[in-house]
Amino acid sequence: MQLSDYIPTINTVRNALDIALVFVIVYVLLKLLRGTRAVPTVVGMVILGLLYWLAVAQDLATLEFVLRSAVLYIGVAIIVLFQSEIRQALIYFGNRLRFPVIRRGTLGETIYDEIVLAATTLSSEKTGALIVIERNVGLRNFIDAGVTLDAKISYDLLVTIFNPSTPLHDGAVVIQRERIAAASVFLPLTKNPSISRELGTRHRAAIGITEGSDAISVVVSEETGLITFVEGGTVKRNLDTTQLRSLLLRAMEIPVAEKKREPTKTMKESETEITIS
Repeated sequence: MQLSDYIPTINTVRNALDIALVFVIVYVLLKLLRGTRAVPTVVGMVILGLLYWLAVAQDLATLEFVLRSAVLYIGVAIIVLFQSEIRQALIYFGNRLRFPVIRRGTLGETIYDEIVLAATTLSSEKTGALIVIERNVGLRNFIDAGVTLDAKISYDLLVTIFNPSTPLHDGAVVIQRERIAAASVFLPLTKNPSISRELGTRHRAAIGITEGSDAISVVVSEETGLITFVEGGTVKRNLDTTQLRSLLLRAMEIPVAEKKREPTKTMKESETEITIS
């Protein structure tokens, strides 16, 4: 059998792979655009494309000239208008293509238990708090704009920082490499119009930082004391201690150590121990 006999098969596989890759890219882009302000703009661009096709088909010279000239500036306009969506899409792909050797949470569960305990205490006292945890995408530009600490994470320090009588309580605490990198950090607010009006500035800042990076946020409301967890712009509210701990450990890819249960003793074994003693 000659090599030329395999060429049609190779071309078929190549074409199928080509179509599959295009399908995956289009599917992911549509999934990322869903529910964002980019959807109406994409619809408008499709309408402009149809108008251009109509102008060419019907020989509408003036309309064709105007639309052809506008195409030169559409690329720049897309980058300017949708820079946050483009950044989020690149972060989405980067997170899924990262090397498996990258590990988070090298100090284990204990250090995040301090965050959970502090959030629970602040919640019971209805003290507002915003804690941002860096993952793969660096937050150095925000850290440099705040008050640099570089301190070990502890329950006492977190509760003290967010005490309303301290000068660092206004703003967010940013955790980097399992240390408190900075406090009194001000973050960009989300521009998502679908966010509930019940969410204040602190919650909008927590959502905004997770939309522009892969960081996660923990928010304590000073009005209601509710604990909120934010990841990728998705808000999960009214969490208890167990739920918050589970979400944190999952987001930081830390395996939860299951405690081994001691086997229950039967009545006869208990009576034997009492007799021997």
